[in-house]
Amino acid sequence: MAGFVEYDQYDALGLSTLVREKKISSAELCEEAISRIEKLNPILNALIIPMFDIGREAAKKPLPDGPFAGVPFLIKDLINAYAGVKLTSGCRAYKNYVPDYDSELVKRFKMAGLITLGKTNTPELGLMGITEPELYGPTRNPWNIEHTPGGSSGGSAAAVASGMVPMASGGDGGGSIRIPSCYCALFGLKPTRGRVPTGPKYGELWQGAVVEHVLTRSVRDSATMLDVICGADVGAPYVIKPPERPYIDEINREPGSLKIAFNTESPLGTETHEYCKQAVFETAKLLEELGHKVEKAKPDIDGVKLAESYFMLYFGEIAADIELARSVLKKRVKRNDFEIATWFFGELGRLYSAMDFVQAMREWDIAARAMGQFHKKYDLYLTPTVAFPAAKIGELLPKSYEKILMKVLSIVKLGLLAKASGMVNKIAIKTLAKTPFTQIANFTGQPAMNVPLQWDKNDMPCGVQFVAPFGDEATLFRLASQLEKAKPWFNKRPVLKV
Repeated sequence: MAGFVEYDQYDALGLSTLVREKKISSAELCEEAISRIEKLNPILNALIIPMFDIGREAAKKPLPDGPFAGVPFLIKDLINAYAGVKLTSGCRAYKNYVPDYDSELVKRFKMAGLITLGKTNTPELGLMGITEPELYGPTRNPWNIEHTPGGSSGGSAAAVASGMVPMASGGDGGGSIRIPSCYCALFGLKPTRGRVPTGPKYGELWQGAVVEHVLTRSVRDSATMLDVICGADVGAPYVIKPPERPYIDEINREPGSLKIAFNTESPLGTETHEYCKQAVFETAKLLEELGHKVEKAKPDIDGVKLAESYFMLYFGEIAADIELARSVLKKRVKRNDFEIATWFFGELGRLYSAMDFVQAMREWDIAARAMGQFHKKYDLYLTPTVAFPAAKIGELLPKSYEKILMKVLSIVKLGLLAKASGMVNKIAIKTLAKTPFTQIANFTGQPAMNVPLQWDKNDMPCGVQFVAPFGDEATLFRLASQLEKAKPWFNKRPVLKV
């Protein structure tokens, strides 16, 4: 078939149905996706490690009997090890690293029948809410290429939103699925802590803050994928309660009349843009029209303390990741192997004590208990997904003078001065001020989703976030399906000039 023009009119399950019914072959879908990638990627820089030959070979072979058999797919270039393919994590130190094993999640993607055509761009080590690594350059938002698609799953978001593939993988340690889903008008769900495997090399990622899943255009693709990948693997740190029924069944069940709290105030006490507030207000009206009970309320949590605890984790994990690079690469890594901000934060990570780290993690436990009490009264918690519309490319990168300061402090080991001066707390607040709403679900382990229901006056997406009690993805999927029917978003998409 020469040019499957209807390709982006289908979600992943729709494409797999065409393959199953022999209306199109997996090889033809593969070529269509490659053609679109070659056309769009020079503009967006979403895919940075092509795997076209691997995908073509896979498409010729008998496919596993999975729900996504024959569907083109992209995986994020972070955590996801695919044997024989580079895994760079957006980092110069790893630019030539090739793992010799598949991660458990990649194995499950393969068993689902997906045809992987490449890896998507991510900030260095997945550390930022934008996707502008020095190694590969910035990924651009298909809705407006002057703006970021968010991060750290920004490459995946841009690829799906532009129609390269119907679905791509992502990970979420502070909003990294939900933030780019918000900026690119996608459905993005962060599952419950422990729902998705992390083997064979990892146990808890970022002390349990990070969970892997996918970014999709339809709710049913997300639900089906979670059915495919959920469940503990060998040596998992713990096993959580399995779902009562397949998630794909949940989307056909009515959510009932839910009691939903909403709030637009940043937990940091910083500003929330009017567009982001309005998105919540409009969603609250829609929820009431659908029969839900909605009222203004917020949990009793200390957002500033949590932000500070998050950066304690951040610094410690970066320091540990730099040490891990030495072990994995079996060579000495130097400051120039990393972006200056990464190296500087790693230096800060060496300054704090084990007691400091433990005290910070205890703030997460306090927040989890507070959210547990909150959900005794409310089924779901509605907030803006982000506090501001997508920033312009380069806007949120460290300024030249900040880079110079970090370099000087790193060289002369004046990190103690930075710590004592309160710089760390200022960094925490400044960095999270644009996206202060998503981290709470990572601290507490709860499932949370971005739903692309609103657009601002510049026709840029402006999603909203729903947070559910621990383990309750089912309610999220039921409500998301109801909202998808009430205010469809699938056919609203960006138009790129190519």
